[in-house]
Amino acid sequence: MSIKEQITDILVDAIEKLGFEKEGLSVTFSNRPELCDYQSNFAMILAKKVGQKPIELAEKIVEQTKNDQNFEFFAVLPGFINIKIKDSTLSQFCKDTFLDKNLGVKQVEKPRLVFFDYGGANVAKELHVGHLRSPIVGEALKRLHLVLGDKTLADVHLGDYGLQMGLTLLQLKEDGFLDKFFEKTEKNADFSNISLENVTLDVLNDEYPKASKRKEEDTEFKQQADLFTLYIQQKKEPYFTIYKKIRQLSVSEIQKNYALLNCGFDFYLGESDAESYIDQTVKIFVDKHLARESEGALVVDVAREGEHVPIPKKSEDEPQRYKNPMPPAIIKKYNGGDLYATTDIATILMRNKDYMPDEIVYVTDNRQGQHFEQVFRCCKMAGLSPENQKLTHIAFGTMNGQDGKPFKTRSGGVVRLKEVVGLLIDKASEKLSANGIVGDSELARKIGVAAMKFGDLSNTVEKDYVFDIDKFLSFDGKTGPYIQYTIARINSILTKANFEKNVQKCGKNCSFLIQTKEERNIALAILKLISAYQVCYDAYSLNALCTAVFDLASAFSTFYNNQKILSEPNEEKRHQLLCLCLLVKACLEKALWTLGIDSVEKM
Repeated sequence: MSIKEQITDILVDAIEKLGFEKEGLSVTFSNRPELCDYQSNFAMILAKKVGQKPIELAEKIVEQTKNDQNFEFFAVLPGFINIKIKDSTLSQFCKDTFLDKNLGVKQVEKPRLVFFDYGGANVAKELHVGHLRSPIVGEALKRLHLVLGDKTLADVHLGDYGLQMGLTLLQLKEDGFLDKFFEKTEKNADFSNISLENVTLDVLNDEYPKASKRKEEDTEFKQQADLFTLYIQQKKEPYFTIYKKIRQLSVSEIQKNYALLNCGFDFYLGESDAESYIDQTVKIFVDKHLARESEGALVVDVAREGEHVPIPKKSEDEPQRYKNPMPPAIIKKYNGGDLYATTDIATILMRNKDYMPDEIVYVTDNRQGQHFEQVFRCCKMAGLSPENQKLTHIAFGTMNGQDGKPFKTRSGGVVRLKEVVGLLIDKASEKLSANGIVGDSELARKIGVAAMKFGDLSNTVEKDYVFDIDKFLSFDGKTGPYIQYTIARINSILTKANFEKNVQKCGKNCSFLIQTKEERNIALAILKLISAYQVCYDAYSLNALCTAVFDLASAFSTFYNNQKILSEPNEEKRHQLLCLCLLVKACLEKALWTLGIDSVEKM
């Protein structure tokens, strides 16, 4: 039972002894930590119901708790109940946490299978800065669910079947890269042995933007690209073979980029993998009379009576405005081609046939909010997603430059993802060089990625944030490198003391005696860190965990500066201090792992 649960049970018992109901009782961390550790405003809530003075009611409740061995309760004006945890209780808490394989993190009562869809890279298009937040947020959310006991599956869900493929193919053909494929005129020609001569990732990076710009100005080119897209979806040759070769070339590079970010997927599937489910999906909507024809396309009406769609606010002070009701979802184009909605709906059908997860979580930018609302409504209307299955869209904000606008190159172009990572690694290398560590590129990568991820995840997921590379890479302050540096500092202490670095190996030899203010602050910071996991789980955002792990690192820094550890003359006390160091290290490492950040041995 957690400390908060113990306190709640004591208060419930006291309230019931006085003949009152416990409805409305809550216990929270104190917002005045210099006064107490937890607090409750229940006496003020109850006082209104029973017609008594809040402070007098609080005093009566406290009177019922006066003999408790673990906590001290105080009544304070205007009627708060303050709770202080006794040192002996914190000492036992530290030992229990140290010995617990989950380091005190409470597991979910009913573990679920949660399917995560994030990454969202497009084949034939190089990953750029706009692709950063999806893998950063998605990977952390997936790991968070694992830490709390859920089972997870993750799919990158590549954009590999849409118009960008038709555009790229058409541009490559017109620029002469595909001549060998189209020279063959036999009906059953074999195209598999023909190579994509001179087609590299750099070529693809040039061809797609060229085609994308051209489609806005050339209607005939756009129509031809639509036709090429349809040929790919119909597996018509040589279009389909060319498409597969382009896909293979792109995916190998995409995998490398995600590996740099410590992101791993169970599946590298894409829109194309749901292709075999599309006809079945469309038939279900037609058979259930949920689809209608509109200007040659097939659409599903998803708007609800009296509904208007809220327009996202640019600031919290801006009044809420609304636009027209939710438009229909288009599931077949005028030419019979499939759209993103079609493949996303079919993908949910496919995932439910294969795995039937309890929840499917999509992590994309906030511009796709309406799209996923349409898809989710379609799936529920048609019964493709069972009633008890949760469909969740996590919509994140934009990563902006110092000017508050989406991050761009100096010339205004889109910054490639690997360029951002490379910049972070270079900056981290400079920092390490100043500390006398030269030539360790992997350490620089770990620090650079930590800076970027922690800077991102420290913000509420739906908010925009400013990408400040110097701030994020600081070894001081609320940054990823600061947490890594704290772990490296603890490693140094444990090494000098010849003390076991591994919690599991140290095991039952651990000993804790919380006495000083600095030791109490560490124990309380661990308590708050443990509670942050559930907060983040409920909110689908990791900012609370970032704050809590920083607070623990800060508490340790104060403890380190004010407390003699290695030079402590009392052997038993020295052992207790080293155990506390080891506990802090384990808690920091667990939090970093959850955030998708590597710990480091030295810095």
